[in-house]
Amino acid sequence: MPAGVTWGQYIAFSSAAMISMFAGSQIVHQYYKPLRDLNDYINRELKSLPDNVQEKIRKELQDEGVLNKS
Repeated sequence: MPAGVTWGQYIAFSSAAMISMFAGSQIVHQYYKPLRDLNDYINRELKSLPDNVQEKIRKELQDEGVLNKS
């Protein structure tokens, strides 16, 4: 085992690390809500592209369910 620890200690540490990682991720998403304005961000970035490219990318994103139809 790495660093001379027992299997029990290794599994306990790994489990605690994984649970804290999941909890931290959940807290960040509940507090900062990073995906709330995703559609606005995508539309703003698409405006800098030529019209034909905008339409193609917009259609692909709508088909994949990433971009809401608007």
